[in-house]
Amino acid sequence: METRINKYLSESGYCSRREADRLIEQKRVKINGELALIGSKVTDQSKITVDDKPISRQNEFVYLAFNKPIGITSTTDQTIKGNIVDYINYHQRIFHIGRLDKDSEGLILMTNDGDIVNQILRTENNHEKEYMVAVNRKITQDFLTNMSKGVPILDTITKPCHIQQTGEKTFKIILTEGLNRQIRRMCDYFGYQVVSLKRIRIMHIHLDVPTGKYRELTKKELDQLFKLIRK
Repeated sequence: METRINKYLSESGYCSRREADRLIEQKRVKINGELALIGSKVTDQSKITVDDKPISRQNEFVYLAFNKPIGITSTTDQTIKGNIVDYINYHQRIFHIGRLDKDSEGLILMTNDGDIVNQILRTENNHEKEYMVAVNRKITQDFLTNMSKGVPILDTITKPCHIQQTGEKTFKIILTEGLNRQIRRMCDYFGYQVVSLKRIRIMHIHLDVPTGKYRELTKKELDQLFKLIRK
């Protein structure tokens, strides 16, 4: 049975399909000694290498909830100092689902299941992500109202979101999209500067481990996760 090379790499636990396409474009992937092309197909008998290192299919998938510290970069590029892969130092190759800014902290999911990455990141699924945010000055009702309605950033307008003030300069916000540095840009638009930002929930998965630590997702969490993303 033939499989597209990007799907094979994601199912092998090596990377997501999107990252696989990037590796192919960079001419780092070979099939039976020949450079792979976008859309190339392989079989279980094909010899696949990345950077001339053989790749085999993964037998068991790993799903982790990690509390990312400030200063750690959400990248699998191990040439970048402070990358998330080296920090966790897990005994299998894993990669992050989505991103969390270097200067932000909190919940990020890690896995070796490449297929699940695309399913979770699809914006049409409207998956909730909850954050605790502190800003540099007093929060006003106008700020809360305007933030919740949608903010023009990055040549688009953010989706309406739920926001709740929790202190004089702090609030919780629930987003259903993940634009680059979205909360910081939204606050900047109204003249506020983010002092701290922590993600405390992704869908039904809550942050409940100390900074810098991780845990495996429970069977209940995984069952609900698969149900949510495969509707």
